[in-house]
Amino acid sequence: MIRIRLKNGTEYEKDYEKLTLKQLADEYQKEYTAEIVLGYIDGRLAELGKEIPDGSLIQFVTTGDDIGQQTYRRSTILLMLKAMDEITREKERVRVSVNYSIHHALYCELMNSGETTVTQKLLQELKEKMQELVERDVPIVKKNVDTHEAVQLFHERGMEDKEQLFRYRRVSKTNLYYLEDYVDYFYGYMVPSTGYLKYFDVIPYESGFMLLLPVKAEPNRIPQFRPQPKLFQVLKQAEQWGDMLEVGTVGALNDLISRGEMKEMILVQEALMEKNIGNIANQIAEQKKKVVLIAGPSSSGKTTFSHRLSIQLRANGLHPHPIAMDNYFVNREFTPLDEEGNYNFECIDAMDVKQFNEDMKNLVEGRTVEMPTFNFKLGKREYKGNTKTLGKEDVLVIEGIHGLNPRMSECLSDDDKFRIYISALTQLNIDEHNRIPTTDGRLIRRIVRDAQHRGTSAKDTIAMWHSVRRGEEENIFPYQENADAMFNSALIYEQAVLKQYAEPLLFAIPKDCAEYQEAKRLMKFFDYFLGVESAPIPNNSIIREFIGGSCFQV
Repeated sequence: MIRIRLKNGTEYEKDYEKLTLKQLADEYQKEYTAEIVLGYIDGRLAELGKEIPDGSLIQFVTTGDDIGQQTYRRSTILLMLKAMDEITREKERVRVSVNYSIHHALYCELMNSGETTVTQKLLQELKEKMQELVERDVPIVKKNVDTHEAVQLFHERGMEDKEQLFRYRRVSKTNLYYLEDYVDYFYGYMVPSTGYLKYFDVIPYESGFMLLLPVKAEPNRIPQFRPQPKLFQVLKQAEQWGDMLEVGTVGALNDLISRGEMKEMILVQEALMEKNIGNIANQIAEQKKKVVLIAGPSSSGKTTFSHRLSIQLRANGLHPHPIAMDNYFVNREFTPLDEEGNYNFECIDAMDVKQFNEDMKNLVEGRTVEMPTFNFKLGKREYKGNTKTLGKEDVLVIEGIHGLNPRMSECLSDDDKFRIYISALTQLNIDEHNRIPTTDGRLIRRIVRDAQHRGTSAKDTIAMWHSVRRGEEENIFPYQENADAMFNSALIYEQAVLKQYAEPLLFAIPKDCAEYQEAKRLMKFFDYFLGVESAPIPNNSIIREFIGGSCFQV
């Protein structure tokens, strides 16, 4: 008899000599609308094949949860790679690179493809092969092998990116995933078999294809794909920068660090970033714009970008006036509440949209305006006699999360506005099949910044991240394609620098708290990187906003 306790409070005994999470999940699946794909055993995340010890506390994870959704995406990538290998192996055994995410889909490209190109016929064959594997419900088998054995296997199969990555792995054992005769390495857990992967599609896009997947909110259907051409071009540019610097994966970055060649790479990357900022400033000057609106998600580096853009505008003979949209919050008692009864500071109705529009219109039309300052301690807007009047060559540089929302500047002429979307869009992947999500990069930045400058623990930052992300999904991402220019603030080298700052903060999170699993995942992520010192980083770098030492910080 095996005693089980479920998270919902149910306790009972099961008449099993051996019981796995999958056996238990199969019994309880009817109580869940989304597929159970993982579980917690006494607070530790586990795949469904894991055996349950007597007396364990069990909690299921579904594709309606963040971790479950990541598991589904990872497993579907394996399914796609196996299917592509089968349909092309007779000709040339094409490799596929999983590059970046566009509107909840993954953009993939063929590598070393020779005669094989992305056509509707190829993608139809790929989809049919994937569906066949799903219908056969093929087991996804995990094998724990010696790391040197894994490296040899990668070498034999032409997986140079993984071979390069694992030269720097300190662990003696490595988990590999087998789908029949196809084998690969993945950063994170997988579903037990292909039968779990019912929802997907593949469509052509640009020179590659999109792997369409469900989203957490609707895990049992594929949402309609919405192309985001401006975002795609920015991501493509980041990929080209990586190719130019010969740093497309973490293994390549580690090679550069081990050879002592980081200083020049840092300076080249910073020069490329400054060139981009200069190009944006040139557009603003040439188009004679009076209002620059800057928006982006948390930890994108908006503050440093605004300062660097202002310097470039001055170099164009303009006089920039920085304005923080946060000074136009409504007084605390008028702030809307979210569904949990907490103040919702991230919705647009938390802003005094009418007053903001009136003030900006008056400024653009040459009138003098008394500018407010929001007192966050008292929760109210204050006026202290600070006035502003624009001259002929003056430009408003406005920063705030609602900068691209048309409502926020509806009284201003589009002819006067220049809209900029900024985000830290990951330029580096772990290898060809394991992406570094943009959200992970921003979360790590925020953990470091909150500890350095706000006195907030990593535990508290992780705890509030879900709320921050929800606000971004509602208030920022829907408007990003409205931008006249997009700026990618991610730096190829930043995780190797942030590692030294973030790891001690993550280790401080207690094992018995809800945030520990996310901390453990991030700590495992840092194991892939060699660390590098921050001394060579210029003091105007965006990464300085997070680690300290910025010339723009008071």
